[in-house]
Amino acid sequence: MNPVSVRVPGSTSNCGAGFDTLGMAVQLYNTVTLSPAEGREAKPESDSDGRAAAMVAEVGREFLAVTGVETPGFTYRIEGDVPSSRGLGSSVTVLAGVLGGLNHWAGNALTDRDMAKVLTRIEGHPDNATAGVWGGFCVTLCGETAAEFREIIRIEVPAELKFVVVSPDLEISTKSSRGVLPASISHVDATRSINSAAFISAAMATGDFSKLQGAVSDFMHEPYRLPGIPGGAEAIAAGIQAGGFTGWLSGSGSSVLCVAEEANATNVDAAMRAAFAAEGSASSGQILSADNNGMRIVSD
Repeated sequence: MNPVSVRVPGSTSNCGAGFDTLGMAVQLYNTVTLSPAEGREAKPESDSDGRAAAMVAEVGREFLAVTGVETPGFTYRIEGDVPSSRGLGSSVTVLAGVLGGLNHWAGNALTDRDMAKVLTRIEGHPDNATAGVWGGFCVTLCGETAAEFREIIRIEVPAELKFVVVSPDLEISTKSSRGVLPASISHVDATRSINSAAFISAAMATGDFSKLQGAVSDFMHEPYRLPGIPGGAEAIAAGIQAGGFTGWLSGSGSSVLCVAEEANATNVDAAMRAAFAAEGSASSGQILSADNNGMRIVSD
């Protein structure tokens, strides 16, 4: 076996009210490189890769359970631009990178659909997982729980539609952020959230992006998560005021995102960063396009 490198896009999930359902890949990438090693263990190449050890081990167990193929010993290296704990799908880039590498060594024992199922089961929800595998804007149908992938509708997103992502200097883990969510919400709030998620999906599917204006109306998670991100709500509002169509909390945060036409993207970025600064939060911004390719083997 030769070393194998797998490039996986980062992603924004929930996309407003599409909690555990909507995800979109963006042109921000991590590359995971696996190299054969003696024994049966998976070892990081450097200390900086060590924090992913539990995820790598879980992928190995799942791969064996699904395929019956024993994973060889290997070292792994993680490189790229997707920041951890910022709501941009960093965990999926690692999980999918390792899974894609093992699958490549096994002669593609798993299809893309199989890999999406495995990743969804590990993550507990499909939004980042499907976007990482397929790219584009992904609407996923789940089974009895969000961890059970059933079906997907994938929509290609044109390069001219921009996604302005601004990340404050604050890490938030998905697991801890789920702890602030209520056990239930009102029927009215559920209805408003469903309406918003359906409308956003329709706007993305038809390409009528101007209809995204005012479309995000989430009562599932943003009201409970955004207060923990100083300047987050203000940054979304400022981005929309500066010409963005709409905006949302990316995943569980801490990044926030606004959707904009290319001509307005720079102004939107500046306004969002200024809003964070006004709240005393340092931040960095990026103007991104969607990724429509998904995970790819980039070297073997």
